[in-house]
Amino acid sequence: MNKVNAILNSSKYREYLKRNEEYEGDRVFCKHDIGHFLDVARIAYIMFLEKHIEIDKQIVYAAALLHDIGRWMQYKDGTPHEVASYRLAEEILVECGFIEEDRKVVLGAILKHRGGLEEKETFDEIFYLSDKLSRTCFSCAAAKECKWSEEKKNYKITY
Repeated sequence: MNKVNAILNSSKYREYLKRNEEYEGDRVFCKHDIGHFLDVARIAYIMFLEKHIEIDKQIVYAAALLHDIGRWMQYKDGTPHEVASYRLAEEILVECGFIEEDRKVVLGAILKHRGGLEEKETFDEIFYLSDKLSRTCFSCAAAKECKWSEEKKNYKITY
């Protein structure tokens, strides 16, 4: 997990986490923080294991740690956060030693983590599902005010 730990220790990554925290300080809905990122990583990895899909754990964790890292830009200037996160993640992945093939997988998942997927049982679909399953709508005090549709909200523990 050396490359994943390099992400966590990246000064850029820490700065982007801090910016997310600043922009979401008063947010009552789900936050885009390290807790969310790790929940997504762990759920995704469990899903891959249960489906007997071989995947390098570092790729799963890298995608999870970076998929919402640009959320602050959406608040700041309206840039869709998957696009902002893609741009910010690209440089971090290079700096942390991820090869081009792995960067493509991670960056593809970041761009597609908000939906619009056609193929089933792919990295992108499992990652998308893990992002949604990480949310604990069943215990959220702001669930009634949330703009997510009822179909999209997570009211159960699956993983």
